[in-house]
Amino acid sequence: MNRSKSIVKISIIGIIVNLILVATKATVGILSGSVAVVLDAVNNFTDALSSIVTILGVFLSQKRPDKKHPFGYGRIEYFSALVVSLIVLAAGVTAIKESVDKIINPGDADYSVVSLVIIGATVLVKLFFGRFVLKRGKELNSSSLKASGVDAISDAALSSSVLVGALISFIWNVSLEGYIGILISIVIIKTAIEILRDAISDIIGSGVDAELMKKVQNRIKKFDDVQGVYDLTLHNYGPNKIIASAHIQIDDEMRTGEIHNLSRKIETAIYNEFGIILTIGVYAANEDGEFKDIKNSIEEILKGYETLKQMHGFYVDAEKKAISFDLIFDFEERNAREKIAEIKKKIHEAYPKYSISIVLDADI
Repeated sequence: MNRSKSIVKISIIGIIVNLILVATKATVGILSGSVAVVLDAVNNFTDALSSIVTILGVFLSQKRPDKKHPFGYGRIEYFSALVVSLIVLAAGVTAIKESVDKIINPGDADYSVVSLVIIGATVLVKLFFGRFVLKRGKELNSSSLKASGVDAISDAALSSSVLVGALISFIWNVSLEGYIGILISIVIIKTAIEILRDAISDIIGSGVDAELMKKVQNRIKKFDDVQGVYDLTLHNYGPNKIIASAHIQIDDEMRTGEIHNLSRKIETAIYNEFGIILTIGVYAANEDGEFKDIKNSIEEILKGYETLKQMHGFYVDAEKKAISFDLIFDFEERNAREKIAEIKKKIHEAYPKYSISIVLDADI
């Protein structure tokens, strides 16, 4: 079964499970007069709506690429997670209003043994279902499913607090309905904000998993003619749509045909092993003899800059008397361009016959 069908199947199961819980809890809440149980039912209803949004997001994300969106519609899944967060947030705000009203105008809830058993059963159902959805969400790399799974586990914890409140009311006839409702509301809102934050981060374009980048980089390094891998950038156009680019450092005496064959081999290997569409660029290396001495001298100059993280793409054009390379500074460095100007001045003083070209690179 492919990824999209799996997500839809799990979401449909989620809708069915949550609607059953809604009917069960609403019935118990109305019969017992418990606002906490009714709010718990409302929370399950928002979960069902969230699953519907997830299904719509999956279907829309499968649209084929077109002229306006040549990389496809995969990021719609992130937008669906954002909609889910807004639904959950609205439920949390509503729950707070109802809970405050219950504190101001308290009423006695009337629980029976049967209702307590039913509430306990719903806690177990929601806990096991939440763990299942979270596990499958991680396996399928679905932000919507992972959000639903975390939400379901939170619901189980909240339902547990409802059960505790019901037991206290049943045994000691003390009502904690409004206060438990406030607790439920706070957790719902907190969950919504976390989902919203992650969804917005994905839509803006958060960094791809560092472990994946390391694996891709190490795989490229395994090719014999590759001396180094730099500027690896992974662009996420949906959970299963990553387009990447990287520069490889090779000997400057390699022929065009050899470079072409090497690039093709690397791109094919990365696609077959990671499903990533990779484009290769080239840094030519001539670091022998006199040029190696120049590089070592420049590296000594660079040691005086604590926020400098890397130099790469170093090349000396003997014919044109030109030195070029890229520098990466830490993101916290606010004066990178001023420092590059300072570095260029120092290098020019050491090698006045050479023109100096330095590119400020990003620490992607």
